[in-house]
Parts: sequence; C-alpha cells; structure tokens
Amino acid sequence: MELNWINEEIINCKKCPRLINYIDEVARRKKRMFKNWEYWGRPVPSFGDQRAKILIIGLAPAAHGANRTGRMFTGDSSGKWLFKALNEVGLSNKGESERANDGLTLNGVYITSTIHCAPPKNLPTKEEIINCSYYLRREIDTLKEVKVYIILGRIAFDNFKRITGLRGEFQHGKILSFNGKYVICSYHPSAQNTNTGRLKWKDWINIFKIAKELAFPKAT
Repeated sequence: MELNWINEEIINCKKCPRLINYIDEVARRKKRMFKNWEYWGRPVPSFGDQRAKILIIGLAPAAHGANRTGRMFTGDSSGKWLFKALNEVGLSNKGESERANDGLTLNGVYITSTIHCAPPKNLPTKEEIINCSYYLRREIDTLKEVKVYIILGRIAFDNFKRITGLRGEFQHGKILSFNGKYVICSYHPSAQNTNTGRLKWKDWINIFKIAKELAFPKAT
C-alpha cells in the first residue's frame, strides 16, 4: 500500500514548476509520429513487483516515451534495451513494451527514476533532483526485500550516493557493497550510449545476469 501511496503523490506532484510546464507543453504539442496519442503529460509513477529483490533506478522519463505512455521506460529506445534484457534473463514476461497496460509484468524487479518528470534536454537541475529525492528515499525504505540496486548513469549514481551515504565511484559494471546489499553501476541505455557503442549489448545483458545471480542465488 505504501508504494501505491507514493505513486499517487508522484502523479500529483507540483514541486518543480519548470518541469510541470515542460511536460504539459510536450503533451500539447506532441511529436508528429505520435499525433494521435493522448499524452500522459504528468509526473510518471514507478512500477513493478512490490516484493522486488532488484530496484532499477534510471534518470528521468523521456519526453516522448514515458511522458507519453505514462509508464517508466515504455515507448522509447531505452525501454527496448531494458525490457529485452529483463526478458532474456527471466525477470519479465515480455521483451518489449510500447504502451502501459499491455500485459507486461516484472518478476522480482521494481523500476523507478531519479526524477519523475521529463526534463528539457534530459538535464534536471540540482534543485529538481533534490525535490524528487523525497520519493526515492521513501521507495528505498519501503522496498525492504531489495538485495540489488542497478543504477543507470552517473547522475542517478551521484544522487543515490547523496541520499544513502554509499561510498565509491561510478564505473560501468562496478559492484559496490551497501548495507549488506549490492549496487551495480551501469551506463544508461540511452540512444546516446547505445548508438555510439559506448554501451554494448554483451556488457548490458551481463549487468542483469549478475544482478539476478546476486538477488536470487538459489534460482540460478
């Protein structure tokens, strides 16, 4: 129930006027290829298995991805990489997702983000990150069965360090110990990283294989 309440607060959040104005404008103007869509255009809630052993923390909803569909990582190129990987290692029932309520379920995984509104140019301000950290702290406290945190990108990693006291530096594939749990660092699967080859599929899928082994040692 606590996670449901947190999501209700997220959806109705108005803490950051710049972001609220931006996502509303994007939802009204739309992208030509999505002109027939009714955009979500609000802060995007987290989702997944409420008894998750793995918590994935991204950066923010994409303007024409989750800000359009209303579900994290749904309807953009980052989501294609994420859901394909989760499905390949047995942590989701589908390997792709283009819209909310399409039957996708996550097995032992919960997905959240550093901020819940799409920021202009994918760059949230420090104040916006701090404002949204209130929700992330509560999610971390509520998801008591989590054994592994997968942190996508340096901004998400630095924020996680700030609110939890984690020690260590960001490096793709690096595993850090944290209060008897594990933190796995990864590049974000944005087109900027995947199209340039900075993030290769073999390195990406390995993140989830390791996470599953650590979170479900008897199931592997």
